This record gives sequence, structure tokens and C-alpha cells, in this order.
Amino acid sequence: MDTTKKKRRIALGCEGSANKLGIGIIAHDPVTNEPTVLSNVRHTFVSPPGTGFLPKDTAQHHRAFFVRVAKQALANAGVRPSELDCICYTRGPGMGAPLTSVAVAARTLALLWGKELVGVNHCVGHIEMGRAITGAANPVVLYVSGGNTQVIAYAEQRYRIFGEALDIAVGNCLDRFARTLEISNDPAPGYNIEQLAKKGGRVLLDLPYAVKGMDCSFSGILTRADELAAVMKAGGRGPDGETFTQADLCFSLQETVFAMLVEITERAMAHVGSNQVLIVGGVGCNERLQEMMGAMAAERGGSVYATDERFCIDNGIMIAHAGLLAYETGFKTLLEESTCTQRFRTDEVFVKWRK
Repeated sequence: MDTTKKKRRIALGCEGSANKLGIGIIAHDPVTNEPTVLSNVRHTFVSPPGTGFLPKDTAQHHRAFFVRVAKQALANAGVRPSELDCICYTRGPGMGAPLTSVAVAARTLALLWGKELVGVNHCVGHIEMGRAITGAANPVVLYVSGGNTQVIAYAEQRYRIFGEALDIAVGNCLDRFARTLEISNDPAPGYNIEQLAKKGGRVLLDLPYAVKGMDCSFSGILTRADELAAVMKAGGRGPDGETFTQADLCFSLQETVFAMLVEITERAMAHVGSNQVLIVGGVGCNERLQEMMGAMAAERGGSVYATDERFCIDNGIMIAHAGLLAYETGFKTLLEESTCTQRFRTDEVFVKWRK
């Protein structure tokens, strides 16, 4: 019998807070506590161009694909249900209907296999997975996704929010502009905005720049970008009489919103005295954001840490990892308390596993 395999702690994580259904399995070494990714399976609900993903349709997708994704995760990991220590699921934040669908499925697995449940904060999952993959010790965290924009630093067993979006998240701004342009949502609207932006740059259109301390606002930028898109579609010209394309609009939008993110992140770094930046969340995959953040960090003698799409984009393995960290401290979620919530702030979580 493989005693090493028997002694290691293993968790299955279920993520479904938005349009990605992810199930991952992770193992923690019993001596070093080092994580090993055993499987990381994901299936995405893609809506038609020009549309977003509605909660009811997304929830239906998660229900339809949960069993096959779970089976694939177990098969890829080579793990039997009896070897699992706990079942982890995203408690929030996120979209209510998709969260509920996956929470019900996670409860079902816990009851079926006789395992403990662990509810996980989605953002803390991103942070802990980012730290594990990159090796960043104590960075300022920029969490950028379709639903959240936060600048975070760790202090006294909490992930403290130093700045955040005052209205819509940066990822939501990019996704909604993709709808305005009616470009494809496959593989992701933000990714397709990024590819178009690489073809732009001949014209930098003036968009509102809204930073207030360490907070920022994206709704006014989106409104102005939408107005310029309407002008472009009508064959009009820019404010200075210049012609511009979809690519120029995407370039201008990215440059503006990413400059805002760099500014608030640098301000947080100066405040806490850190020279490390960890970028997490789906928008963190964007190469231009990483480039701009890297230039700022280099000027401060620091460095930027980021992961690829396997771990930046919502996934089950981050929920498994953060859940197992909490489980190892004795935390568990009772079945009657295994709710989910659309609002669950990062700084509400007591991070008992860190000093």
C-alpha cells in the first residue's frame, strides 16, 4: 500500500460563481504542506455575441455539466472518493443562481461520500492559489475579474482591502464593451478585447480617468467608450477629427483602465512598504496589464507575480486549495450552514492558516 498517498490530505473543490464551472483536486504534503495539483477541469458557458450570461442560463449549464466535470476531475487525478478529506465549494461572492447550483451539488457529494464540507471565499481562493503557484511571499494583491476589482494586502490574519471599484468591476467594463462591439464571447470577451487592442494604438482616444485615492470608477469610462463606438459605427470621426477603428477603441479602453489599476496598486505598495505585486482574477491573464504593472514594479525595484489562464481564470483547484488550508486548521461548514451569498467580502474571512 502507498502510505505516502494515504497520509497526504486531499480536497475536491467546486467553483461556479459565474460562467465557469470548475472542479479541481489538490493534495497537501503531510510534512511540508506543499500543494500538488492533481486535476483542474473546467467547462465554460458561452453566450452568443452581443449578449451576456444570464444567471438562470448559467445555473442550468452548471447543473447539466457538473457530473461529467466531477467524473473527469476524479479520473484525471487518479483519486477515489474514499481518499478525499473534504469537499470545498464557493460560498460567494458571485451570481446567486450559479452559486446555488454548485453549492447543492457539493452538498450532494459530501452526503453521498460522507465527507466534511468547507465553504470558501472566492477571492481568498484566487489569492491563496496565486501565492502557491508563484511563490510570492507577502505581496500587494490586485484582484481583477468580471465581478471584483480590489487592491489587497495581508495584515493580522485578514486580507485587508485598501482600494476597490466604486461601481462596476474592470472585467465587467471590458465584457460589456465587447457586447457593444458585438464581438465573440469565445473563449472570453476580455481576451478578444485584448487581441483587438494589440492591432490598435494608431489613435489613443481620450476617455475619463477616474481614480479617487485608492478607489476607482469604471462606469463613466464605459459610457464614453460606448458613445465613441456608436460614432464609429455611424461612420463618424473622433473628437479631433481623426478616424478610428474597433482596435483603436479597445486599445484606448485598455490603456486607460490599466493605468488606473497601476496607479492604485502603486499607492497601496507605498502605503504598506511592499515591493511585490500579485495579480489574480481573470483579467490578470491580460499581457498588457502584466506589462504595465511590471514596468511600475521595476521602477520601485520590485517584481510582479501572475499565473496563466489555468489559475487566473475561475477554477475549482483554487477553491480546493483555500478550502483545504482552512480545513487543516479545524474549520468546516455544517450542512445546515452550507449557504451561499452574492456578497462576501474578502476581509470577512479569518485567515487562521497564516501568521
